[in-house]
Amino acid sequence: MALFRLVESFGVKPDCSVTRSVSSPPRTSRTCCSLDDAAALVAARGRLMQALPTGGAMLAVQATEAEVRAVLEPFAGRVDIAAVNGPTSIVVSGEAEVIDQLFKDRKTSRLTVSHAFHSPLMEPMLDEFRTIAAGLTYALPQIPIVSNLTGLPVEEYSADYWVRHVRNAVRFADGVGWLENNGVTRFLEVGPSGVLTAMAQQCLSGEAVLAAALRKDRDELESVLRAVAALHVAGVAVDWAAICGPWGGRRVQLPTYAFQRRRYWPEPLTAAPCWRVPSTRSSGTRSSTATPTRSPPLSAWTSPTSCVASCPP
Repeated sequence: MALFRLVESFGVKPDCSVTRSVSSPPRTSRTCCSLDDAAALVAARGRLMQALPTGGAMLAVQATEAEVRAVLEPFAGRVDIAAVNGPTSIVVSGEAEVIDQLFKDRKTSRLTVSHAFHSPLMEPMLDEFRTIAAGLTYALPQIPIVSNLTGLPVEEYSADYWVRHVRNAVRFADGVGWLENNGVTRFLEVGPSGVLTAMAQQCLSGEAVLAAALRKDRDELESVLRAVAALHVAGVAVDWAAICGPWGGRRVQLPTYAFQRRRYWPEPLTAAPCWRVPSTRSSGTRSSTATPTRSPPLSAWTSPTSCVASCPP
């Protein structure tokens, strides 16, 4: 939620949103319910899930949804599809002793989880969760939110919706497909890593720009600004004055021809924020004695020698 507000303060505002699993309630608090109600929903969901008996398992399978459903058919009520993350990226969930016998001929990965989420093993908590969800107040979405239950825009939220959200499969691939079919070509992942960015890439059939606001094991400031710069190059309106206000950035002219013997490599300043500055090594087409033109920190994010070059449109 805080990261969304930060990006929003940079002038980056979504035309629509797609969420995944437990991120849905807090994302919903932006547009459809109060932050207190969203927190209550998430807390109840987590508490009731953790109170369930352990013993379930979740398995990522490299196969189509149809192939997986055919294998699971004899085990109805014990194992089910938990997520459709891509055309051939499926997660199954349920009783561990059943899952351990399945998909020996497929590439699989056992997930490290405490419970078998989005499976029949969640059903004992659903009635109590429905009672809690029914006591909250919901409103119509202020921006289109694509449901990970149906892969279609949410028309309204209700207690029944959130109960199905706990038990049914996460249809992330369908949501991304709906966005692409409706003209969305620029995606920003607002979360702690780039996991969904990689998943979304597998779901897209055409060209698109995908950026993750944060990346695991990378500097947070650098990650956020690189993501915003990638969107800027792709035509998204960005409020650079809001971003650079704290350190007084300004636009600079970039060279057109190497024979002008001027280079515009950004150089670190004493008071500059902490980021990695591109190398100042001269190429074979530039004079080794050329005098660099110093520029304020903003150039580190608008110059093709840094962020923009690594995030092509």
